[in-house]
Amino acid sequence: MNHRMHSLFLFLFVTLAQSLAQPVQAQTVQEKTAQATTVAERLGYPASARLLAIHADDLGMSHSVNRATLEALDKGWITSASILVPCPWFPEVARWAKQHPNADLGIHLALTSEWTDLRWGPISGAGRVPSLVDAHGYLPLDTPDVDQNAKIPDVEYELRSQIDRAKSAGIPITHLDMHMAGMVSSAELFGVYRKLRDDYKLPILLEPSGTHGTPAGISVPAEEITVQRIVTMEPGVNEKDWLDWYKKQLSPLPPGVYQLIVHLSYDDEEMRGATWDHPDWGAAWRQRDFDTVKSAEFRQFLKEQGFVLVTWRDLAKAQQH
Repeated sequence: MNHRMHSLFLFLFVTLAQSLAQPVQAQTVQEKTAQATTVAERLGYPASARLLAIHADDLGMSHSVNRATLEALDKGWITSASILVPCPWFPEVARWAKQHPNADLGIHLALTSEWTDLRWGPISGAGRVPSLVDAHGYLPLDTPDVDQNAKIPDVEYELRSQIDRAKSAGIPITHLDMHMAGMVSSAELFGVYRKLRDDYKLPILLEPSGTHGTPAGISVPAEEITVQRIVTMEPGVNEKDWLDWYKKQLSPLPPGVYQLIVHLSYDDEEMRGATWDHPDWGAAWRQRDFDTVKSAEFRQFLKEQGFVLVTWRDLAKAQQH
């Protein structure tokens, strides 16, 4: 081989080696970038941003809850809501969702029915999921009853039925969360929660610790945690201190992703009848939450604090990066 041919061969070899190496190098940089960026950055905001989803639970529970929650969604006072599919006013939500396809709606996975006089049962039917019902055919009043009696195949069948009913009604589901923190009350239930997430390819609500954290002894990769903290009103706060309580909880939050959970309705005859023996999360409570999110003072507070309001659609996009 003469000198000229040797030089040409060497040039082609180096060029080929570089071309093969470049995609690997680019991929490595891309992977490192994805790992280094925050959710805020992946959504186009600075790393110092505080992202906040303002979310209403229990949509579909009653007409009063629907009236307040759908009004709040319509007017941008909240960014998302989740639906109690087994409840009697679910059809009203489905009808509204068809007219508002961009609304951010999740499924409030339900294994309990907590009110004394307003009760609901599994949509699968008591005969199909017998371990999920009480003596009257309703979902039980509280989560410990689920932990004690529910068989996991029944749980999975019923929760899939709830999601599928919403999908069949034409609701574009954005996420999954849980009624009364039922899906993190045991390792077995949490396993179903994660399985539904994977099978339906929907994000689930999960915080590092607290009422919506993983069960004791269970650890998950950091990327499975969707919000750094959930803020929600607790019993014992005086009516006159309602707005100030929310301000005090939200003000000191560092950069990150948060969810404010509210429970909305009107304090009307329907809700007073449904929640007559439940002052906590009852009619007056929900009216105070509604008055808070729609108040100019609260919205001005969020603006002054620099919170970036986000939906679960936004959070799902960030997880896909």
